[in-house]
Amino acid sequence: MSETAPDAATVPGVRVLGGAVERGDEILTSAALEFVADLQRTFGARRDDLLARRGERRAEAAAKGRLDFLPETKHVREGDWQVAEPPADIADRRVEITGPTSRKMAINAANSGARIWLADLEDANTPHWDNVVSGQVNLYDLVRKQIELHTPEGKSYSLRDDIRHAVQLVRPRGWHLDEKHVLVDGKPMVGALLDFGLYFFHNAAELLQRGSGPYFYLPKMESHLEARLWNDVFTHAQQQLGIPHGTIRGTVLIETYPAAFEMEEILYELRDHSAGLNAGRWDYLFSVIKTFRDSDRYILPDRNSVGMTAPFMRAYTELLVRTCHKRGAFAIGGMAAFIPTKDPETNEKAMGKVHDDKSREAGDGFDGSWVAHPGLVPICFEEFDKVLGDKPNQIDRVREDVAITADDLLNVAATPGEKTIEGLRAAVDVGVRYIVSWLGGNGAAAIHNLMEDAATAEISRSQLWQWLHNDVVLAGGEQVTVELVREVIADTEKALRAESGFPTDDLSRAVELFEKVAVADEFVDFLTLPAYEQID
Repeated sequence: MSETAPDAATVPGVRVLGGAVERGDEILTSAALEFVADLQRTFGARRDDLLARRGERRAEAAAKGRLDFLPETKHVREGDWQVAEPPADIADRRVEITGPTSRKMAINAANSGARIWLADLEDANTPHWDNVVSGQVNLYDLVRKQIELHTPEGKSYSLRDDIRHAVQLVRPRGWHLDEKHVLVDGKPMVGALLDFGLYFFHNAAELLQRGSGPYFYLPKMESHLEARLWNDVFTHAQQQLGIPHGTIRGTVLIETYPAAFEMEEILYELRDHSAGLNAGRWDYLFSVIKTFRDSDRYILPDRNSVGMTAPFMRAYTELLVRTCHKRGAFAIGGMAAFIPTKDPETNEKAMGKVHDDKSREAGDGFDGSWVAHPGLVPICFEEFDKVLGDKPNQIDRVREDVAITADDLLNVAATPGEKTIEGLRAAVDVGVRYIVSWLGGNGAAAIHNLMEDAATAEISRSQLWQWLHNDVVLAGGEQVTVELVREVIADTEKALRAESGFPTDDLSRAVELFEKVAVADEFVDFLTLPAYEQID
């Protein structure tokens, strides 16, 4: 990697590595680099300690065979407190669209009619250096309403002036990811601090001037101590730039198994900066498998047969709504990943499932939900409008009828469905397809009429690892062995090479990586860690 950003030379202890990115000098200024370097020096060591704590807690949970609510924070769960009132521009979140921070996506999301855009610097974004920096450029322009795109093919995209634009909530990378292109005192920066810091530094004051604010989605947390770290980052950043305390708002994705047992504590830690919780259901399935991967009590059937009505998933979403509304916080539902197609029969079936999903969420008390495609925005509105009417949300519906126990959250064994060779093949197929896309720079991949992000490949490879290491016998009598998995991987590679139009430049690397994380003796916490070493 070559060194770029001449301004970095004027910031002691900071080096910026990587190729030049168009308008990158507007983002990687000396002042911005000083700001993010301060975040790294102030909070980087705490992040490291909390990552080490994750491994210790996972080992404890595996030894006990269960998770539970924390006895030491019982006073928080029983206390009388509320999170801060939501800012006016995000009081109505009934429809949220998600996607990476590419320029076209930013414009289309703003114009989609959705109330909120989750501007994704995490799972829907490959952290190629160009994506990391150009995403910040695009967000900078979007905040100032000066974003447009003109393609070589003659197409033009710009913000419409006849609609309400979606408010952006930026999702930085999870705590576990570093940014190897920015070194502070010789060490890679924490990716989350870089993503948050650059966006906040350049846009917080501008957003306030425009009647909005710096709002975020916070991913992959596993404990309230990690939420406390984010809260301290927010407080420090506001103080450094003279931004009023409580201006920042963060919505936490409850997408790890341990975090489901600390929902109230997470809200409490962020209470001055909280914008609620989200049911990140696909990553949640991955975390369920990962947490108890060595136990035959937590083995799930084929991924596609695990729905939101499975007892343990139902308990998770009911508890999330109850917890949020008890504390005056938003409860945001999960992703509808379907992509509208030109085939009427397929489309009708898929859209019916989206209607059912959003109807269930609105009826359960969620204040809004996610879609992956603008074509699903009207469906989500239709189902939430039926329940909300003219109200911006239903936080006042406290769901006192809900009483979820730890055993309810742990009731994975009651999940209906079978483990099949077809499910194994599907896991390999979608996992390899996604990694090919990710390595090529696209973290939001259209696969089999679904918009997939990194959670797809994580579920696929972790489920195969679990089946393999627990000697699972499939419904057809096949024993899951290394040989069987490798045979299916080889068949998948052969089929993809023969598939018309499928990009094969990164296929060999994708196959090698998928096999590594699916069959290795040691479980890799996140496949994006070894994958990141293969890009740039």
